Parts: sequence; C-alpha cells; structure tokens
Amino acid sequence: MRHRRKGGLASLGQDDFDRSHPFTLANQIDAYLKHLSERNYSSKTLEMRQGSLLTFLRWTHERELVRAEQLTRPILESYQRYLHNYRKLNEQALSIGTQRVRLNSLQTFFSWLCRTHQLQANPAADLELPRKPVRQLPKGLSLEEMKTVLAVPDTTDPLGVRDRAILETFYSTGIRRSELVNLNVADLDTALQTLRIHDGKGGKSRVVPLGQKSLYWIQRYLDHTRPLLEIGDSEPALYLSGYGSRLNPDYLGNWVTQTVRKSGIGKSGSCHLFRHSCATRMLENGADVRYIQQMLGHASLETTQIYTEVAITALREVHAKTHPSAAAQNSKLANGK
Repeated sequence: MRHRRKGGLASLGQDDFDRSHPFTLANQIDAYLKHLSERNYSSKTLEMRQGSLLTFLRWTHERELVRAEQLTRPILESYQRYLHNYRKLNEQALSIGTQRVRLNSLQTFFSWLCRTHQLQANPAADLELPRKPVRQLPKGLSLEEMKTVLAVPDTTDPLGVRDRAILETFYSTGIRRSELVNLNVADLDTALQTLRIHDGKGGKSRVVPLGQKSLYWIQRYLDHTRPLLEIGDSEPALYLSGYGSRLNPDYLGNWVTQTVRKSGIGKSGSCHLFRHSCATRMLENGADVRYIQQMLGHASLETTQIYTEVAITALREVHAKTHPSAAAQNSKLANGK
C-alpha cells in the first residue's frame, strides 16, 4: 500500500490540531520544542525534530489520537510501517536514514515525557529501528585527479581566482559546504594560517589549519577579486557571489559538481568529494585519526574511522603490487600454478 500527501510528509497547512487541554500531543510537542530551544540546541536540530514530530502529529490527528496515553507500541509500529510504505511525489521511498531520524525523534520526545512525569511508560523505548544500510566507503580523488580539478577555474579572470580559492579551501580544510558558505572574512587568521568555523554540524565551532597553497589563493582572492565584488562594507562573508552577497549553498554545490564533471577525470562528486579526499590523503600520509576527527568536526571518532577503512583498502592494493610474497603469488596465478 502506498501513502501520499500533496506537499510531502511535513506539509501542514493550517494548524488544526487539538490544543483543548495542556496534555494533548500538540501542546506537549510545543513544550518539548521550547525545551530544546532553551537548552540551546542548534537551529538545524530544532528544524529536524520539529519536522519529524509534526509529521507524526498529523498522522495521529488523522486517527483521532490526541493524547500520549493513547499511544502504544503496536500503534507506533503501525506508524513505522507507514513511514516504510510512504512514497514521495517522485515515487521514491523515504531513505532509511530519514526513517531512522523520524523514529529517533519520537523516542527522544517520549523519553522527555517520561522524565518530566507526563507519561508513566515510554511506548517508543523498544521500537526496533530499521537497520542502517551497508556503509559505503567514501571515494576521494587521487593527487593527479585533484590537480586536474583544481586547474579547471580560469585564474586569468577575477571570478576564476575566487573559484580556485574556494576549491583550495575545500581541499585544504575538509570543511562542509554550509561551513564554507558561512565563513566571514574575520574568521581567517593569516598569521596563524587558520580558519575559524562557527556553528558547524551540531552547533559546534572549531579552528582548522590552512595549507600554504590554499592560503596563497585566498589571499590573492582577497587582494584582487573580493574588492571588485563587494558592495559597501556591510557584507562580512569571506566568499562573495557575483552580486556581492553571501554564496547560496545550492548554487555552490551545483557549481562544484559541474566543475568536477568539466575536469574530465571521469568521476562525479560535489563538495563532500573534497572533504573525503582531504581526510584520506592525510590518513595515508600518517595523520592520527583523532586529529582528522577534530579537523572534520566529527562528534564521534566512530564517524571518522571510516577513513581508516579507506586507507586499509589502498594499503592492500599497494601490498599486492609491491610485497615480494604477494608478487610471487600473483606470478604463480598468472602461470596457472
């Protein structure tokens, strides 16, 4: 069975939820979101939790379930099946990641209701979330491939200088697209050769080092290109668009994708391709995974460990080509022995 709703899962329209009593689900969700805001959760986390809970609220509203006490584990499992069977307007199913986010938001909401003594038992505590898909190893670019991509912008043109500086920044620091867009001129410290990242993923800030090459292109952009783009002194953004405003994340992502395609290396990718390449090259050259964790802004070392798998894969290939025992074995196989 397929479920659809015009406008997508979280399209609410007029708020017609039952708020006739302080302990209706609608009022409790409002209070929970206010609690998260007061705890200084990031705007992205708040938006994600709100979207997930409003989706659930509409589902319960359609079934005349307005109180948390009415919700049991079988009912929540029914909602879980709804998420699994849902099809978007393009006929695509919700990703496993999206389903897990929506269900995890329910778990944390009901846990809060129990902690605040608004509910005696958590019906979502034992929900069995969909298993995570098999993790794909990130695919970075080789040194030669990266050189080819970096050389795409025409640096005889002012905008080409800006574009080269952007690519060099991505590769040198491994920062995310949103983090680059949010950079301000004041975040650059040329003396220390660093960039300060404000409000990264999870609302965390950090400082990342810049290599000499990226610093050269950034300085060249600041000296020769940015003055041509800025309109007055009111825009603090480090990288400006052709209209003198902060770059749009979607535009930046599409442009990087086109740049990689234009390079002719035969691979696809966008901003994260530079992040993967940065981490992989550092690890292969001996960087401790904990330093890479700090640089990438990963909250958990487990997230960064994926790059050790990439390095081991590369090491295995090198071993097969260069180690005497491996070479001897390959020779025997080639000779049919």
